[in-house]
Parts: sequence; C-alpha cells; structure tokens
Amino acid sequence: MIVIGADTHKRTHALAAVEEGTGRQRGTREIKSEEAGHLAALRWARELDDERVWAIEDCRHVSRRFEQALIAAGERVVRVAPHRMGASRRGERKPGKSDQIDALAIARAVVKDGVEDFPAAHLDEQALEIRLLSDHRKDLVAERTRVQNRLRWHLVELCPELERSLGRGSLEQPRQLDRLERCLRRLEHGARVRVAREQLRQIRVLSRQVDALERELLVRVKAHRPQLLAEIGCGALTAALLIGRTAGAERFPTDASFARLTGTAPIPCSSGQRDRHRLDRGGDRQLNHALHIVAITRARYDPATKAYLARKEAEGKTKKGALRCLKRHLARRFHHLLALPALPPQHEPSDPDATNLGTAPSPMICMT
Repeated sequence: MIVIGADTHKRTHALAAVEEGTGRQRGTREIKSEEAGHLAALRWARELDDERVWAIEDCRHVSRRFEQALIAAGERVVRVAPHRMGASRRGERKPGKSDQIDALAIARAVVKDGVEDFPAAHLDEQALEIRLLSDHRKDLVAERTRVQNRLRWHLVELCPELERSLGRGSLEQPRQLDRLERCLRRLEHGARVRVAREQLRQIRVLSRQVDALERELLVRVKAHRPQLLAEIGCGALTAALLIGRTAGAERFPTDASFARLTGTAPIPCSSGQRDRHRLDRGGDRQLNHALHIVAITRARYDPATKAYLARKEAEGKTKKGALRCLKRHLARRFHHLLALPALPPQHEPSDPDATNLGTAPSPMICMT
C-alpha cells in the first residue's frame, strides 16, 4: 500500500507517494486545483498501486473540492493536522521548503504514526455551513471591537467624562449608543465629531449583523444537533463551534482520538518514581476553547460538577488539574453526542452509563 501526501493551495496541489512500510518515495506530481487536475491525480495514483490512502493537510478552505472528488471516487482519505507534519519535515535530510517537500512530509507523518491514528475525511455540508457562519460572526465581532476602540479614543478628546462612564460592553447596548448619539449631536460639528458619529452608525450595523447571525446559528444548531443545546453550559455559539470544528464526529473511531483533536487528552510526563501527566497544548484550540466554556459554566452553576471538582482537589489535584479532568470528561460526552443522529431534544436516547455530572457519562480519564 502507498500513502499519497497532498499539499493543497488555491491553484495547484503538490502530491508525493511513499510506501507504507518503508516510507520510500514512489513518485511526485503537481496538479491543478480543478476537475481535470483531480482526474489526473486519480489516474496517476492508480498506476502506482492498487491500494492507497490519501493524506491531505487539514486546510479545508483550499482542500475541500479535492477531498470531495476523492471521496466521490471511492478513495480513502485522512486529514493531517498541520502540526503533525512538523517533526516529519525536521527529520528530512534535504534542507529547505517547497510544496513537494511539504507533501512528502505529510505522507511520511502518516507512515510514521500509522494511518489509523488520523481522522478520516468526512464531508458534512451542514456542519460546514455552521462553521462558515460562526467564523463570519467572529470576524464581525472582531471588527466591531476595533471600531469601538477607535470610537473610545475619539471620546477621550470629545467627552472624557462620558468615556470614563462607559463600562465594558457598554458600546454593544442600544441604550448606551442612543445616549452617546445625543451627546455627539450637542457638540460643535467638526471632523472628529463626524468620524465619531460614522463609527457609531457602523457599530449599530455590525451589532445587527452579529445578532442576526446568532439567531440563525441557533436555528441551524436546533435542526442539526439539538441534543447539544440540552447540555449545561452549551449555548448556540458554543454548539456551533463544536459542530463546525469537529466536521463530523464519525471520522473519529474513539473518544480518545477526538480528545486528542480537542487538546484535552493527557500527555505523560513521568520520570523515575514520579508518575504524572501534563496539559496538551496541541489540537484544535477553538474546540478546546468551546469545551473550556462548558467546563467553566458547569463549575459555576452545576452542583454535581462543583462536587466533582471538589473531590478531585481533595485527591491532591490542583484547580487547573481538576478542570483538565473535567474537560477530558466533556470531550468524551460531546463525542458521544456529536455522533448521534440529529433528534429533537425530548427524544434524546438515554445513556445507561450517564451520571448526574451535568448528564455526562463516566468513567473518565483524568490528568494531573
């Protein structure tokens, strides 16, 4: 069997084929990122070996069409996170960087760690749309924050007392925006006042767009994975992050592989008689952030979670260590929920292994 690494770009894709057992290079190819190029890649791969696996760097904004073509043709495709090929590239004797070197590093990373260690590519159009809308909302929020910061600097010159009275998040409230607009109207017209009023209007427009996207995401999440919204601490925006960034829980054979993606799996760091684990700083940080939001919310408002964290601290774990145990537990729970078919919340199947820890099942893998 061969493993074909693919380094994808907007206009071209670089391919490199290696033998699964030895990592010996079998061939390289560069194709155009269009239908004719995809067909050429398939013909080239079939001439090399009858049994093959395609390893594509996980950059779905440029690799999605290639993935679709391969899956439609019945090919086996796995996704390789960019950080997984770093060690493979460093181990190459040939210095430098090129698309072919990157494609070879992707293929050899899969050979080194084993094909089964990588999540299979899975096309979920609903999840992709949720991710696109979630990312767009995030960009709009960031743009609104930038405009708010620029407006506050103008207010320091125009109305310093008013600017000092504005608390955190005040410029997202329509009431405060109305108050600010009345104040600006009373000021003498000038370039700074004009700019401030235009920024105020821009904030209103961005706020309406952000709110509309949040409502749309709630509707889409209810239709796609309503069981997530029944979880304590998981609102529409957090659920949208989990759905969009996971991109199909079916591609993860176990909750342990999903936990590795979320950065909640324990990493051993033992030495001698000291047996312990440490924080994993790898994985998808957006997914990790979503699980962190759920964990923090449960730690504040869920009595069962409070008792669980207290028990872990009594066992000798730090507060952060107990929270990491909870996040690993949540990774298992949400992997289970994301793998379920989309059902109305009242028809959610009962879990015989569930405990009353915010409806999360046990046992769990803990980290120190």
